[in-house]
Amino acid sequence: MSAASMLAYVFWHTRRQDVTREEYEQRLFDFHKVLRANAPAGAHGSRVLRLAGAPWLASAGNASETYEDWYFLEDSAGLDRINEAAVSGARQAPHDGVARLAAAGIAGLYRIRSGKRDLRAPRALWFSKPGAMSYAALAERFQGRASGEALWMRQMTLGPTPEFCLQSGAGLPDGLTAQASLAIEATWDF
Repeated sequence: MSAASMLAYVFWHTRRQDVTREEYEQRLFDFHKVLRANAPAGAHGSRVLRLAGAPWLASAGNASETYEDWYFLEDSAGLDRINEAAVSGARQAPHDGVARLAAAGIAGLYRIRSGKRDLRAPRALWFSKPGAMSYAALAERFQGRASGEALWMRQMTLGPTPEFCLQSGAGLPDGLTAQASLAIEATWDF
């Protein structure tokens, strides 16, 4: 599988206010560990980020703290497989355990456009392509940039998130404006 074909199912969620961070994270990690040990075909690991909020979950649960789960998939058929696998077999009890503690969640499907999925960037810049700008012109803005970045592009609209995510320590190229600039507080790979 080429890096350019990699997809990521991204799931944002918050914990209920009566649930501690420690309990929520332990349940979340238990699920990701079982998923890794019993991964469906086409799944290539997952990553959990803890963010200082996300504007698209501003009114939900403990909105000042958001978790962002990245499930790396070989292709779009992997979305069906991971959706079914998450709630069946050895994965069902850990999934249900953390799901009961969540306040809200939304998701999106993204494809990597440049960079590497494995980087540990300190910030995620969420933005939309300006209406008058072509996709080719947008791609040119990112050529020759630092290797410590990953640019992801939404493939489907499953929620209110912006079209692009740049995981980076740097800012956006000239002419682009972040709709959300989220500090990544912690990262765990599975």
